Amino acid sequence: MNFELSEDQRAIQQMVREFAQGELMPRVRDLDREERFDPWVLKRMGELGILGLCLPRKYQGGGMDYLSLGLACEELEYVDSAFREILSVHTALVGLTLMQWATLEQKERFLVPMATGAKIAAFGLTEPGAGSDVAALESRYRREGDAFLLSGDKLWISLADVADLFLVFARRSPGRDPREISAFLVERGRPGLETETLHHKLGVRAGNTGGIHMREVRVPAENLLGQEGEGFKIAMSALDNGRLTVAAGATGMARACLEASVRYAKERETFGRPIAEHQLVQQMIARMVEGYESSRLLYAWAASLKNQGKRCTRETSLAKLHACDAGFQAAADAVEIHGAYGFSDEFPVSRHLRNAKGEMIYEGTREIHLLMQAGYALGSREDRPLRCSLPPWPFPEDVEAGLA
Repeated sequence: MNFELSEDQRAIQQMVREFAQGELMPRVRDLDREERFDPWVLKRMGELGILGLCLPRKYQGGGMDYLSLGLACEELEYVDSAFREILSVHTALVGLTLMQWATLEQKERFLVPMATGAKIAAFGLTEPGAGSDVAALESRYRREGDAFLLSGDKLWISLADVADLFLVFARRSPGRDPREISAFLVERGRPGLETETLHHKLGVRAGNTGGIHMREVRVPAENLLGQEGEGFKIAMSALDNGRLTVAAGATGMARACLEASVRYAKERETFGRPIAEHQLVQQMIARMVEGYESSRLLYAWAASLKNQGKRCTRETSLAKLHACDAGFQAAADAVEIHGAYGFSDEFPVSRHLRNAKGEMIYEGTREIHLLMQAGYALGSREDRPLRCSLPPWPFPEDVEAGLA
């Protein structure tokens, strides 16, 4: 594996870094304090091409590889988790999943406006009684002529109240059979579809999180993603994509906490000398370095497998597990190093600590990933082939069209 970034990857990294630190950083503390999502962020990310970064050029995307997506997520979360979540949901959970499972007609209809930011997408899997236990979802659908009627409630959905398109999952009959679950592309404005925003969250306060409520929502048959009964497979493949971005984002958080702690430790003095000279402070900083560097390698490894078109459920799970643990530990240590100031929002480390706890829960809880890794090691878990795989990079559509 070549660890050197290409010129294009470095350019993406630098562009997103300048945008995040130059345009988002000055806004984030007020947004966090006010628990307010700023739609301008979506508009600006669309203008810069960040939303379609790793979607094929054929569909007006940037045509970049999956590592570039990870680099962008790292830079966005260096500022705040809420900004990285946009790419995780819109681009990874929905965009990459459409690349994998959508028909050519669906790709033309949905990927083009998604790549430019003309339409924002959300991922509707979690329900009040179903999170990591996907098979427990209760949303229902039934066929009626040339359409499907969907009913049910989704909760803890990022971008729920600002999205134009929803990838939602529902089952045909009650029970726990995953083969009864199907996936649908639901457009805002359909009768019976309502959304809401949730407030008073512990973290990710600058992001939009809410619910989706469906009451006999009529969805045309051509908006079925994949085939009936493939919803569970589609959801699992989407989570593979999303976990890469969460891992990359948590890596950026660890870096932010490390750099903030180094700066503060050199400036703050106790007992007549900078706290950077105290060994226990050095220990915490060394732990941040270890967590950051190992997390960066793990998400780059997972991205390289995706670039080859290989399934990497084990690797994305491990990257997510390790990076989220490292990000949380880095944030906790950073608050400790900052002392009383770390307990306020005058410094960003307290916000990172609040955000870090959420990352350990979504895209599969820490406990789920521990069980997954144990299952792979013990031989009780293996990945079955999917009908559709994520396309390798360069994307076949771009190669065929002479755009790669």
